[in-house]
Amino acid sequence: MKDYEHPFFRPLWRRIAVVAVCLIWSAIEFASGTPFWGVIALGFAGYAVWQFFYLYKPAEEAKPPAEPKE
Repeated sequence: MKDYEHPFFRPLWRRIAVVAVCLIWSAIEFASGTPFWGVIALGFAGYAVWQFFYLYKPAEEAKPPAEPKE
């Protein structure tokens, strides 16, 4: 998740899926009685929200270069 501007993460559904998987993983860990790993997974989810929704700036789609005025 270091490169949050990678083209793989451009679709919104992929960023939501990563956060959802971390939250589900955390719920499973808490339900199975391992709160340490639940907190770790919650940390991953929080970091993913920060990277994918707060800091994320969508890259400009391939725009043709502006033609110089003569």
